[in-house]
Amino acid sequence: MKILVTGAYGQLGNEINELKVNYPDWNFIFTDVDSLDITDESAVEKSFVQNNFDYVINCAAYTAVDKAETDGETAAKVNTLAPELMGRYSARFNAKLIQVSTDYVFAGNSYLPYSEDHPVNPQGVYGKTKLEGEIRCIQENPQAIIIRTSWLYSSFGNNFVKTMLRLAKERGELGVVFDQVGTPTYAADLAASILKIIENSVMNSSNFVPGIYHYSNEGVASWYDFAKAIFEISGVTCKVNPVLSDQFPTPAKRPHFSVLNKSKIRNTFGIEIPYWKESLKICLDRLEK
Repeated sequence: MKILVTGAYGQLGNEINELKVNYPDWNFIFTDVDSLDITDESAVEKSFVQNNFDYVINCAAYTAVDKAETDGETAAKVNTLAPELMGRYSARFNAKLIQVSTDYVFAGNSYLPYSEDHPVNPQGVYGKTKLEGEIRCIQENPQAIIIRTSWLYSSFGNNFVKTMLRLAKERGELGVVFDQVGTPTYAADLAASILKIIENSVMNSSNFVPGIYHYSNEGVASWYDFAKAIFEISGVTCKVNPVLSDQFPTPAKRPHFSVLNKSKIRNTFGIEIPYWKESLKICLDRLEK
């Protein structure tokens, strides 16, 4: 069985790569832009023809949220065109597709956790290109699964956890926003859930239920809470001051509320979702090693 994993150098792609040892009978093909440009239709078609993939996990994304405001063309190629092509060729070659998306498709002004059918209203270029990617992906392949996630971090790549640990070494005091609320998501947990969906589907193809799903860890936190937990768990001494978003103006507007309702993915696929602090402890332990 062949599984294409795009965006192999990213946090999620790396975590899937770590977990592949648990599936010795599966043939994972990991690609990034240097080995497969998924915005190049002829390259995508050639890869599908040569490999006859059974599953595709599109982890690739343009995630530089602020840079996207002035580089919309590149963001649209990676976040919109690529999912469209993944949808088109997975459908044509009868491969099951899992497309990863984001909480940024919402306006961020709710006060109840976002369910999958909540009206979308992205506020910036990043969110708009990701939403358009969802739409085109489903148009090309109505049998695709789309998983929206939020606040991704891992022991790989650049992320909030690593940034906080680095800044704590450089400064004795930090200001972190407390008026943006969501849930940190350990990429290893999301990777494990994606592979469980595939594993269930291998046993019985009817277990692959198309549609949009939400996945983050359980619980709720502000970025301030997240930073405090990082330092407490890792034993780092650094004073954290709660500040308003207005004190940290950015080119792209961040959602003030991006808590996701995960009941659909739990109920449909029987996935157990860990509490965010428990997963943070695991990640910090890995980073220490």
